Amino acid sequence: MTTFPPATVLFVPGLRDHVEDHWQTHLAREIAGSKTVPPRTKDRLSLRGRVEALDEALQAITGDVILVAHSAGVLMVAHWAQRPTRRIRAALLATPADIETPLPEGYPTLPELTQNGWLPVPRAPLPFRSIVVASRNDPLAGFDRVRSFAESWRSIFIDGGEIGHLNPATGFGPWPLAHEFIELLRL
Repeated sequence: MTTFPPATVLFVPGLRDHVEDHWQTHLAREIAGSKTVPPRTKDRLSLRGRVEALDEALQAITGDVILVAHSAGVLMVAHWAQRPTRRIRAALLATPADIETPLPEGYPTLPELTQNGWLPVPRAPLPFRSIVVASRNDPLAGFDRVRSFAESWRSIFIDGGEIGHLNPATGFGPWPLAHEFIELLRL
């Protein structure tokens, strides 16, 4: 039997950064030794700044890492993975936002996202194992678009059912299945 060393879980929030009643926040409190990429205080929409913050958080961790990203955080991981600076054991990529399609009112526009380096969404295979969870009723990404991201990234695709965007507005607070996915990725 092969045993694997412990891994640090690094949470990668989306553009809304820290949200107190978000499943990532709940899970970060429950997983001993986990870390979260800190929120940006300036140039909040800059992809370059977000990827640099992710890389800085990764460089501060010794040993194996499991990434747990949500929404635009998934896209930050996909961009970072184009030029990785360290090995990643695996990643849970939950409800990525489809920023190549206009987002609802209150979210960044396509011109803002383009100006800040977000487009296009990388389609190259990720250099680590990953699970992509899609929602059948996500207002920020169609189910088939998320499936196409997962296929491009060579990720395991999971149909999460009708889970909205996995945020407090759709009833997620705690998301119990996240624990199970993380445990699968530890192997």
